[in-house]
Amino acid sequence: MRHLLKETDFRASELQGLFVQAREFKAQRGRHAQPLAGQTWALIFAKSSTRTRVSFEVGIHELGGNPLFLNAGDIQLGRGETVEDTARVLSRFVHGLVVRTFRHSDVERLATAGTVPVINGLTDFLHPCQIYADAFTMAERWAPGGDFLAGLKGRKIAFLGDTACNMANSWILGANHFGMTIALAGPADFAPGPELKALLEREGFAGRYEFTTDPREAVRGADVVYTDVWVSMGKEEESRERRRVLQPFAVTGEIFAAAKPDALFMHCLPAHAGEEVMPEVLDNPRAVIFDQAENRLHMQKAILAALAQARR
Repeated sequence: MRHLLKETDFRASELQGLFVQAREFKAQRGRHAQPLAGQTWALIFAKSSTRTRVSFEVGIHELGGNPLFLNAGDIQLGRGETVEDTARVLSRFVHGLVVRTFRHSDVERLATAGTVPVINGLTDFLHPCQIYADAFTMAERWAPGGDFLAGLKGRKIAFLGDTACNMANSWILGANHFGMTIALAGPADFAPGPELKALLEREGFAGRYEFTTDPREAVRGADVVYTDVWVSMGKEEESRERRRVLQPFAVTGEIFAAAKPDALFMHCLPAHAGEEVMPEVLDNPRAVIFDQAENRLHMQKAILAALAQARR
């Protein structure tokens, strides 16, 4: 059974085909095949969402399937029923699971115990669907002829702010998987953590990222400058301290100008103008944040179709 729990769950040799499929779904929206016809996919969301929920519900529908949304209050995941029993029960009812939750171990346990594909819609550790959509957004600009991996190879992404968050973790793993380089800048106490380092070692990418406390050093020569919110769900009690220590790593117009002249600005949204990124950067024509959001739909449809095909 195939799953997408982390960026490397699709082999490097499969990436070009996945990106091509996303491009075709985007170009032929409403006129393409429906590989999920007759299927029901459950969306289990322990965390609230706009882009992830809407893009997956619409994507499953457009592929001919039926999305079944289940929030944390609808089921007994990990409370009245074990994660394993939930996986076994839902596997008798639905054809796949999209899970957005806190503990990464929950998606791993669901995948191990169940008999249907599981897609990680976000955990506190990784967010692979966002990374795939972001990479597709970059490749659209850098490889208009369609050789997506060639368009990504050797490009540099700079990630500023909380470099121990799920988006930073995912971009470190994803950049290596896509043949890119990555530099991160944040406070020393927010450097990539041991769990991420252990994963990189298992995947053969140990030490293949740069970390600095100097944001200008990180963005020098960057093709993309990326940031994320400073206070993620579950971190609200730390909000005042986080804003204080992360403030020097905000993406200002000056910082963005230190990257390549044609560098893109990216953010997985929602963005807090005046906090992790300044309004002049969000308003810059090289900010492609809404293209990223749209491409969640097309790339996730490609992921859904690939997992459904593998299950046949």
